[in-house]
Amino acid sequence: MAKTPSSYLKKHAEALVKDVGIEAAASLSGKSKATLGRYYSDDPEHGDRFMPIDVVAALEAAARFPHVTVALADLRGITLSYNDEKRNESKGGVNSDVVTLSQRFAMLMAEYNASIADGKISVNEAKRLLTETLAIQRVLLEMKLHLEDEAT
Repeated sequence: MAKTPSSYLKKHAEALVKDVGIEAAASLSGKSKATLGRYYSDDPEHGDRFMPIDVVAALEAAARFPHVTVALADLRGITLSYNDEKRNESKGGVNSDVVTLSQRFAMLMAEYNASIADGKISVNEAKRLLTETLAIQRVLLEMKLHLEDEAT
């Protein structure tokens, strides 16, 4: 049987509920265990029932991994980089972000310099470069959030 978007989302909704635990999921979402089960049931009778976005948000906040969010991104061909740091933790401001960005960029350039020394970038070197690139992306996101806070 081919993977359909519906079955894919239901599979990840089930993974989300199981990650949190059915009892905790029911409590957090305000939904019954039976209702939660219907959201991920592959029974044709429940084929058009999906978890509401507010329920997804509540459960993903308690889960170890954002199962449904990642599934939605996958269906659109979007690659997400999951970082379990809490986004709303205050870590300074724009000045701190600029310093961190400079440090991360220097680490990326040092990694690139070491990687290209032999004229080619190996798989492991590419992975290290990707790690540094993703770290820069996180710093830029934090900087964007700090700038938005200052602009409002």
